[in-house]
Amino acid sequence: MNRDEIMKLLPHRNSMLLLDEAERIGDTAHGMYKVNGNEFFLDGHFPDFKVVPGVILCEILAQTACSLIDMKESSSIPVYAGLEKVRFKSPVRPGDEFRTECRITKARKPFYFCEGSGYVGDKLCITASFSFAIVDKDKICSQES
Repeated sequence: MNRDEIMKLLPHRNSMLLLDEAERIGDTAHGMYKVNGNEFFLDGHFPDFKVVPGVILCEILAQTACSLIDMKESSSIPVYAGLEKVRFKSPVRPGDEFRTECRITKARKPFYFCEGSGYVGDKLCITASFSFAIVDKDKICSQES
């Protein structure tokens, strides 16, 4: 899938859509994001040695995993429920092609439990276990009032 096809699956847009490509292979999703160096999150992290923040790497993993879910309702959005066993192994920097591999290990709708890994070339950069829920954004917004 290219970015246009990914936008049909995920509600993320503009600077927070962090997948350039995604592919489903069986129960596994593979994603790719090319770090161009102009991203908002690199401005101050760190000016003399730009490194993609760990929370952004986690977000890329989650978006990859969410590409496995068909969110039929236009008001449905995925929200993080938890992050566990996150391990950062190597930095991701401008010019890198960050590739991800994620799978859903368990589903108890609306909750999904996942494992993911991210690589630059053959070098492992991150591993994580995480969960998210598919929620109706209209219901969340109505609870805020």
